[in-house]
Amino acid sequence: MKARVSVTLKTGLLDSQGKTTQQALESLGFKGITQVRVGKYIELELNGATAATAKREVERMCQKLLANPVIETYRIEVK
Repeated sequence: MKARVSVTLKTGLLDSQGKTTQQALESLGFKGITQVRVGKYIELELNGATAATAKREVERMCQKLLANPVIETYRIEVK
């Protein structure tokens, strides 16, 4: 079983890494960029789990380590 987790800052919070990336892109000549948000992508392989069990386990992982629920949101995809 494979799980994919995408983590980003919550809407409304300043994304300083995204702002720096946007400024760098503009300095390289890329125009029309209104916002850049930077996040992280995590891929996990889980043995012997059903999709439902895997999703519950990854949810617990996100709550405990992979994301900071106070300032970040995450999306889990299990295949």
